[in-house]
Amino acid sequence: MSGWIGTPAPRGGGAARVTGTQRYLGDIHPADALHAKLVTLDCARARVLSVDPSAALRVPGVRLVMTAAELPQPVPRFGPQFADRPVLAVGETRFHGEPVAAVAAESLDAAEEAATLVRVDCEPLPAVTSVAAALAPGAPLVQDPDLRPGDPLARTNILREHHFGWGDVGSAAADLIVEGTYSFPMVTHFAIEPHGFMAAPDGDGIVIWSTIQHAYWLQREMARLLGMPLARVRVLAPDPGGGFGGKQHAKYEPLVALMALRVGRPVRLILTLEETFQAVRRNAATSRIRTGFRRDGTITFRDLEIDYLIGAYADIADRTVSKGGYSSSGPYRIPAARVVARSILSHTPPSTAFRGFGAPEPNLAVEASMNEAARRLGIDPIELRLRNLPRRGESFIPGDTPADGDWAETVRRAARLAAWDSPLPPGRGRGVALGMKSGPTTGHSYATVRLLADGSAVLYSGTSDMGQGARTVFAQMAAEELGVPVDRISVVMGDTAMVPYDQQTSASRSTVLMGNAVLGACRQIQAQVRSMAARVHGVDEAAIVVDRGVVHLPGRDVAIPEVLGPGLGPLGGEIIGNGESRHEVVAGHPLGGLAAFFEFNCTVVEVEVDEGTGEIAVLRHVTVSDVGRAINPMQVAGQDEGAAIQGLGHTLMEHYIFDESGRIENLGAIDYRIPTSMDLPADMRSAVVENGDGPGPYGSKGMSEGALIPVGPAVVEAVRDAIGVEIRELPLTPERVWRAISERREEIAAADRSALTGGGA
Repeated sequence: MSGWIGTPAPRGGGAARVTGTQRYLGDIHPADALHAKLVTLDCARARVLSVDPSAALRVPGVRLVMTAAELPQPVPRFGPQFADRPVLAVGETRFHGEPVAAVAAESLDAAEEAATLVRVDCEPLPAVTSVAAALAPGAPLVQDPDLRPGDPLARTNILREHHFGWGDVGSAAADLIVEGTYSFPMVTHFAIEPHGFMAAPDGDGIVIWSTIQHAYWLQREMARLLGMPLARVRVLAPDPGGGFGGKQHAKYEPLVALMALRVGRPVRLILTLEETFQAVRRNAATSRIRTGFRRDGTITFRDLEIDYLIGAYADIADRTVSKGGYSSSGPYRIPAARVVARSILSHTPPSTAFRGFGAPEPNLAVEASMNEAARRLGIDPIELRLRNLPRRGESFIPGDTPADGDWAETVRRAARLAAWDSPLPPGRGRGVALGMKSGPTTGHSYATVRLLADGSAVLYSGTSDMGQGARTVFAQMAAEELGVPVDRISVVMGDTAMVPYDQQTSASRSTVLMGNAVLGACRQIQAQVRSMAARVHGVDEAAIVVDRGVVHLPGRDVAIPEVLGPGLGPLGGEIIGNGESRHEVVAGHPLGGLAAFFEFNCTVVEVEVDEGTGEIAVLRHVTVSDVGRAINPMQVAGQDEGAAIQGLGHTLMEHYIFDESGRIENLGAIDYRIPTSMDLPADMRSAVVENGDGPGPYGSKGMSEGALIPVGPAVVEAVRDAIGVEIRELPLTPERVWRAISERREEIAAADRSALTGGGA
């Protein structure tokens, strides 16, 4: 064994990232590129009566003002689930920031000036920006019903309604029923790199640069939209500076491509941070829950209704709704469950995938109800969960993948790291929550590896490395299998003209699905080395074993690179291996396929609450994940800790604020708060459970989303433990906490006054 697995190998591309020398899309400036700027309205919804570009066209350097009238008719629409999003607004705008036109000019200054001069005659219209408003009788429709022919919900703001479950909830008995309504906020991804798009004509085809995570999906969608064969559409996707799901699917690539084809020159659009806020965000959600328990704490039923506020267009949001809703009952043994998950349209920016993919929203309600049940039953919250967790190999979602880890071990380890049973001083509280997410339900990845004559190697992968460290773990796998040091392996990504197909980079799939493809490519090379060694050494091939970079000959062992020189001979050359990994569609399954694995996490949080201001200080944050096998422990810790801090963002501070017109009032880094170094836990502890029970290389599973999912309910319970008040709406801003404390004090004072005067029942 060459020993590269389970070690903190140096981060591929790490030095370039920290020194600022890495070239992101925004660093690419073709000499003849035109700069684009979007023309938007200062409200969410308005009827567009006319667009007059004449003044803008008079600005020196302006080469094009693209309006909906100049696009192919009907205006092309796109989207990963429903082709419902127009390239430019048609008839009316449906969210604050939706463009009605776009300018292309020789300089960014000229483009920005011209954008302000495009005259848009419009009529502001009422907008709906919340679940309640979207579902209210007489609410304005977000989408034209003609876009949804044959859909019985077309004349409502419900895009889709999903029903899941098993058993008979209605007849399930319970000694205790816990119920409540919980609200999860609308938040943005806030990746360090804003979204960027560029396109250029390329003979009879087109080249598109994008910060996208799914390069091959974009190639397919653009080929459809432009009427070109796949072979004429090349997508270049430099490593993004963060994605978190927000860069999975097309946003303005179709617009930029059509502009480039119109002017016959490259067109470049780099969004500002404020424009990125308007382009993409996470679902908000309202969850209503009822859960039945026996006196011993075992769950008898769970009934969940989840309304996800998905925005003006579908993007991939309805998939997050269905997948998040499907497994929303949590990692528990439940005899009867009913889930209704609805995608609610609104005049807000389209939502898309975000770390956790629909799971954190209902998990707030599920785990908060577990904590309430523990209090009312007098059972320790850790113990309550242990009594309901399935054992490894036990089915808990009927018809799907059984529990694939020793999840009780994860919970117990988190409790130990958090000193769960130790007493706390007044003003402090402790809370626990579990998080579970289904991994990919389908998948298809290819990898190619070239072992060169000098023993170095080149690995080709269609995966996007957006900071999760895919380059590093793939290099570690190749190093392990081929006996080549990591620093002698180059990993090529981000160009559909060079790398083989990968379905997508999402659902924490890359280590498992692409990893298995990498192993397949390396083992194809091993088979060729075996034949080469038999020829070079005059040994029967059946007597040779090639494993983990070593050629085991009768009586001696040699490293794979030692076979190459004499094997390739004076003409030189290389050995090429191709690998493929598939996770197949399952006909009739609600999600299209079984979970390849589950991400499972236990989080324990300890907080201190200042009752005078409502401010929350996180004193200790413990996060433990079941990962199967940590290929690179340092990266695993970084991913889990990063997810945990991101979870603190939506829990304590992050949320969109809209005015009455649907305009976003807190665009940008000043008015929209994210955690900084001042908000980090005083004591951050992360750990993993490794039992080698995953479907990926060396028993690995995907990870990095699970540690975000349970943060909200863990903090909610810790705050309740500290101040005696449960707050069921995130984020727990100081004002919201202070108001809850004040209301509780008023209730206590009123009860005391009533007791003194002899009132009450």
